[in-house]
Amino acid sequence: MLLAQLRTVLRRVAGEAIRRSGRWARLAAAIGPQDRAARRFGAFGPGSCLVYPQGTIFNEDHIHIGRDTIIGPYASISAGMAEGQTLLSDPVVRIGDRCLIGRGSHIVGHWNIDIGDDIQTGPYVYITDQNHSYVDPEEPIGRQVPVEAAVRIGSGSWLGANVVVLPGASIGEHVVVAAGAVVRGEIPDRCVVAGIPARIVRRFVDGEGWVAVGDEVTA
Repeated sequence: MLLAQLRTVLRRVAGEAIRRSGRWARLAAAIGPQDRAARRFGAFGPGSCLVYPQGTIFNEDHIHIGRDTIIGPYASISAGMAEGQTLLSDPVVRIGDRCLIGRGSHIVGHWNIDIGDDIQTGPYVYITDQNHSYVDPEEPIGRQVPVEAAVRIGSGSWLGANVVVLPGASIGEHVVVAAGAVVRGEIPDRCVVAGIPARIVRRFVDGEGWVAVGDEVTA
């Protein structure tokens, strides 16, 4: 009995110590504007933070982050496909002010991804401006030349969990993208979209307020 009680006490003490050290590690290893890691970015605004543990991040000099923006744990932000790659635009990825990028999200830029101000995402959102091509049905798809098209997400928008934003997507301002939606093409301002591919389900109309609609998003 005494041995079991001792084990319980030791487990509790060890558990508390591990939790405290983990909390300290998260605080210490976060990347803020004054850290050396932040100076590798093309821009890193005051009040912004990359929460620890960070996901894959490389070619930071082509990534611009505004002020008061929080990048959640395990989120990956990359410019290009490999560290040190020569890139044809700058910035490749721009994230505006006062944004919140959810846990485990991936922002993978090759040409241009522009994320406006005051944008929030749920966890595990995937945004990219490059996709595989499928011109030759005999050649493995992974060997075919990928295609790129700039992505824009307008200010004040919200992207739910597991949203995928494909190359060429242009999302307007104050748009809600429902969880699990796959976005391609152009989405106007002030609407709600859902589905695969994403379709407009509600839209704000001046003088009428919110109106349910069945319009398909323009490809």
